[in-house]
Amino acid sequence: MYKDKELAIRPVEEKDLPKLWELIYKEDTPEWKKWDAPYFPHKSKPFEKFMENSSTFVGQEDFWVITVNEIVCGIVSYYFEDEQSNWLELGIVIHEGHNWNKGIGTRSLKLWLNHIFNSLPLVRVGLTTWSGNERMIRVGGKLGMQIEARIRKVRFYENNYYDSIRMGILREEWEALKPIT
Repeated sequence: MYKDKELAIRPVEEKDLPKLWELIYKEDTPEWKKWDAPYFPHKSKPFEKFMENSSTFVGQEDFWVITVNEIVCGIVSYYFEDEQSNWLELGIVIHEGHNWNKGIGTRSLKLWLNHIFNSLPLVRVGLTTWSGNERMIRVGGKLGMQIEARIRKVRFYENNYYDSIRMGILREEWEALKPIT
């Protein structure tokens, strides 16, 4: 677990599963999906169906919950784009609009980056978003990430094309920022 005052990130526990279902799978078109890769489909899932495989979320190293005052409000995750070269991408979703624009995402990703760099032998960590999510691009910048690639007009959403934005930070850049540990 990593903490920043009332905010924490930690591995998923059994007790979190009903809240995760509610945040992620209860609705076909949740508000958060407008910002998190809205060009990919999202489908709701009945609670019983979610619970059939939900134990795969518990205790995973690459998928943690974000809590504020011990209430689950989002998730942080990572995956290897290319495990052989240690090319890792991270992700975040703050699921409810009333939690947006409060610094929760920036603080959570700072803790998550600390965890990733403290526990994995990585040279670089990346973040991929789309040009329609300006808040995510700002968060990456606040964390010291640089835009490393802009793949133009490859994301189609609501009859418009958007760019795919790839950001990244090197271990030495992160360490030079003297992040919290």
